[in-house]
Amino acid sequence: MEPASFPPITPQPSEPTRFTVEQYLALVEAEELTEADRVELLEGVIVAMTPSGIRHSSGVARAVGALFRAVGDRAVIRPQLPLRVGSWSLPEPDVAVLPGTLEDYDSRLPSEALLVIEVSETSLATDRLSKARIYASSGVHEYWIVNLRENVVELLRDPDPVTAIWRDRRVARPGETIAVAAFPDAAIRVDDLLPRGDSPGGL
Repeated sequence: MEPASFPPITPQPSEPTRFTVEQYLALVEAEELTEADRVELLEGVIVAMTPSGIRHSSGVARAVGALFRAVGDRAVIRPQLPLRVGSWSLPEPDVAVLPGTLEDYDSRLPSEALLVIEVSETSLATDRLSKARIYASSGVHEYWIVNLRENVVELLRDPDPVTAIWRDRRVARPGETIAVAAFPDAAIRVDDLLPRGDSPGGL
């Protein structure tokens, strides 16, 4: 009788370790993660952030300036700082417009945003898929993607936290004016959000 033969055992890839926001913040407090690491927490996974290029940096600066002019001191405008969205995600959106005053966030992380903006080029897939779901599921009222590939602004509104989808999606193009939903009088020109020229690089 020939010995029975069995297919070789193929090791299964291990699941990545998932971290809660509290566990992630503990790593920061212990200085096991620092600003130099350039990471953020998305759905329990610590993810590296792509370095900023010229157009991405310009887009962030443009968005901050346009929001300051349109919204003024009626909200808090924070660029590239942590936003707590649920128990498993602590992204650092390019710009977040928060309710309240600066003092409201002196001792706690914001967990709600009137508007989040991501300036996107190489990160477009992540911003459209993973981050769109994360922002829709918890505490973000409106989401704009400044799409540097196509020179448009993708507007996502009316989130459904249960399904993590945005029920109202449209695209604004150069020449158009858009408003922050929380401040209908806060008009922003699409052209003011888009860097001039077509130099490569960016997030």
